[in-house]
Amino acid sequence: MTLLRPSLILILSLILVSCANKDTAEKKVTSDQAAVEEPVVEEATRPITAEKLDLNSATKEEFMTIKDVGERMAHEFDEYRPYVSIVQFRREMAKYVDDAQIEAYEEHVYVPIDINESDAETVAQILGLDLAGAEALVAGRPYENTDAFYSAVTEVAGGIASQFAKLYVSE
Repeated sequence: MTLLRPSLILILSLILVSCANKDTAEKKVTSDQAAVEEPVVEEATRPITAEKLDLNSATKEEFMTIKDVGERMAHEFDEYRPYVSIVQFRREMAKYVDDAQIEAYEEHVYVPIDINESDAETVAQILGLDLAGAEALVAGRPYENTDAFYSAVTEVAGGIASQFAKLYVSE
């Protein structure tokens, strides 16, 4: 019996170690599978790009891809259409959110530019163009056509701004 007891203890110890390793391996596989089966879903948001959403034609669903724009704000964006200037957009949205939030929205939206009618602040939406350059463009009106406007943008702010202008000008 004295020999049987140490042998029995040894066998039971090996069985317990084996079971513990098996449980650990199963748990590891299970948590790895859980990570694969349940991926973290991030909120869908638009990246900040040169291509922005036209405030006068974008859909509610498109507006809701903008960070911090829910159904209510998407409705408000739509409510005040048509926008004739970015100043109008700012004024209307100021009823609901602060200036910092409006500025964040403007990284994703624009008011289409009418080359012979839009105010300087609306023209200044063109990437690469500052307010002084936009005022110079407004002072140079009327433009015969969009090509003449793009040429003027190139003179004021360079060719890259002229390329960006093509994204925001209403035709």
